[in-house]
Amino acid sequence: MTANGAPTGLTQGSTTRGGIGESTLRPDGVLKVTGEFAYASDMWHEDMLWGQILRSTVAHAEIVSIDTGEALATPGVHAVTTYDDLPTDVRHYGLEIQDTPVLAHGKVRHHGEPVAIVAADHPETARRAAAKIKVEYRELPVVTDEASATAPGAVLVHEHRDDHHSGHVPHPNIVHRQPIVRGDAAAAAARADVIVEGDYHFGIQDQAFLGPESGLAVPGEDGGVDLYIATQWLHSDLRQIAPVLGLPEDKVRMTLSGVGGAFGGREDLSMQIHACLLALRTGKPVKIVYNRFESFFGHVHRHPARLHYEHGATRDGRLTHVKCRIVLDGGAYASASPAVVGNAASLSVGPYVCEDVDIEALALYSNNPPCGAMRGFGAVQACFAYEAQMDKVAAELGLDPVEFRRINAMEQGTLMPTGQPVDSPAPVAELLRRVKAMPMPPERQWESSEGADVRQLPGGLSNTTHGEGVVRGVGYAVGIKNVGFSEGFDDYSTARVRLEVAGGRPVVTVHTAMAEVGQGGVTVHAQIARTELGVAEVTIRPADTRVGSAGSTSASRQTYVTGGAIKHACELVRERVLEIGRRRLGPYHPAWATAELLLEGGKVVTDGGEVLADLVDVLEDEVVEVEEEWRHRPTEPFDLRTGQGNGHVQYSFAAHRAVVEVDTELGLVKVIELACAQDVGKALNPLSVVGQIQGGTVQGLGIAVMEEIVVDPVTAKVRNPSFTDYLLPTILDTPALPVDVLELADDHAPYGLRGVGEAPTLSSTPAVLAAVRDATGLALDRTPVRPEHLTGTAADQDPPGGARNVTPSAPPGAPTKSRSARGT
Repeated sequence: MTANGAPTGLTQGSTTRGGIGESTLRPDGVLKVTGEFAYASDMWHEDMLWGQILRSTVAHAEIVSIDTGEALATPGVHAVTTYDDLPTDVRHYGLEIQDTPVLAHGKVRHHGEPVAIVAADHPETARRAAAKIKVEYRELPVVTDEASATAPGAVLVHEHRDDHHSGHVPHPNIVHRQPIVRGDAAAAAARADVIVEGDYHFGIQDQAFLGPESGLAVPGEDGGVDLYIATQWLHSDLRQIAPVLGLPEDKVRMTLSGVGGAFGGREDLSMQIHACLLALRTGKPVKIVYNRFESFFGHVHRHPARLHYEHGATRDGRLTHVKCRIVLDGGAYASASPAVVGNAASLSVGPYVCEDVDIEALALYSNNPPCGAMRGFGAVQACFAYEAQMDKVAAELGLDPVEFRRINAMEQGTLMPTGQPVDSPAPVAELLRRVKAMPMPPERQWESSEGADVRQLPGGLSNTTHGEGVVRGVGYAVGIKNVGFSEGFDDYSTARVRLEVAGGRPVVTVHTAMAEVGQGGVTVHAQIARTELGVAEVTIRPADTRVGSAGSTSASRQTYVTGGAIKHACELVRERVLEIGRRRLGPYHPAWATAELLLEGGKVVTDGGEVLADLVDVLEDEVVEVEEEWRHRPTEPFDLRTGQGNGHVQYSFAAHRAVVEVDTELGLVKVIELACAQDVGKALNPLSVVGQIQGGTVQGLGIAVMEEIVVDPVTAKVRNPSFTDYLLPTILDTPALPVDVLELADDHAPYGLRGVGEAPTLSSTPAVLAAVRDATGLALDRTPVRPEHLTGTAADQDPPGGARNVTPSAPPGAPTKSRSARGT
């Protein structure tokens, strides 16, 4: 600047690099791939103790007695805590319904429920001491399915319910029930030329994040506690933790530690309260880290489901009606079951036009493992069933399955079964067209001049086949997923943005409580700040509760909602900066008063690109800081009788084509390719978007062919709580994953974006199952499909060649009714 304060060297502006639309690299990427990133399990504190949880060995039993004497007498043990030692009368917690005891009292309701906690000076000492606690149980009958949950005289999982759902459910063992009725499904069925029914079973999927649950609680000098934790929602944890400890929320200071994956499994509390209790009782820092066995019991899973569907259609391929009944097993505690029920019901018809529907969805209380949030949140189970139905109806009509879907595809303006209009692009037909148009992988790709490459065959390096008995199949599926929290929830986020001069350069600091669980939010948040403030140097502060809530890292909402909060806060910062500039520098250039002004490349520029000043000169030593909440459009609860209501804020769509090869003799499946087309609205970081789509696709592949928590139907005990027995897709199981990204802006969302992470998890599973059906001719109405289901050796399934679509004789003109072989 000149001596009199006028800016000098005015030139044309340049756009700041690293903004939205660019594939900027993750700031934590190199650290993670080199093993240097500090996860929650890596935390350490001088003089810390180790916590250990004693869990129930039975699924349903009265607790007759607990003897902690031998554990307390163990050298190195500092504390043993049971329900009777809790410091306040608030001894239960929960996301919506506070039905989960901090430690079991009177009875246990599921296998692996926490009964007591131990703090010791070494993890092995803590484990051995916990094993010395003697618990006497009197076992009770177990509730394991709908029949046992709702039978006359059924054992009640929770005897004295008084939550806000208890008044409208038909049985105390039903957590929540949501019907949706629109039009007249019975009258529409009379107009149908074809009616197809099917029964489906969806297994229990685990989130299977690689970083186990871990936390470190440090007692404070003020009587409070600092908790460093891997979680998905800091402020939700805080709301549940503080009352149990008897502390005001400002004395429970929470900081996000490194999260090794989440997928919904960290939305509920795990050891948060336990670590804080032990830290406050002993006066020492306490660290708790689950091993893999404990992790299977320490978090909720995806709801297993039984689904019955009826679809009707006319001869020209138009759906007449859909009836369905979805029964989700929520396990012993409510967790997120009510919201999952709402999602399953409202999305149960899929991305199709259908005026007449009769839908019922409900979640049970049982003595099975607790289930709650997992990527896809109720829409995954429904998509598996309705897409199987779409294939069956297409077959009955003699139509190509993709064409049948395109005939019935919704578009912008379509009414959902809830009566809500889809008020942004819904390119379902276009996604199907794109995914079908992708090049097919070559046939018999395992063949070479040197013989068969067994790595490309079902069975892989086990060398079970060289191509004999191998049949190719192709399958398609498309799904619809809501984005953000729904049904009237006050879904908001908070962002604090600070702009100042440091080291002679403009620097932006962004502070939110968003949980970075691997989705790349920290990358996108910096891109938004660069775009809005034109500053290259952006610092993302660690997430903690010293700033307002950012909501949960779930429901594909963080880029939309916290990104929206950052955008809004940056806009307010920008306005204040321009006000400072007008006050200080306005007399030296008329454009300060007349032009549309922007911040780009560390400068104030006009919309024509003329530079008016450097930000350093505008700010000098002034700091501009704004903390703001931001909300998306309001939603409303679904009517408890009809299910009508504008319950969701946004919808996302993805379509998949699966190509599989099946060894029909051994029942082995090799997924060759899973191609995806997805509308993302606006790709803020294209590389990250593709990564999210591919990750969701592989998670859907897992539940299609291998992933399932197996629960003993007699004892309700988990049979396979380890990565030895719970199978996960590895890189050897991962096929080619071509992605076609469509960008049709949603005008209601920041930058027109759509949530990305969940939609591909929906349609990948039914696409794989459709491909396996295409290869084998089997009905395959359960997931995951196992070798015994393909070879006819499963005790609970029809043999190969058995009835799959039985068309009974009917009088002329009557609708054809096809009934699929009942799933397991």
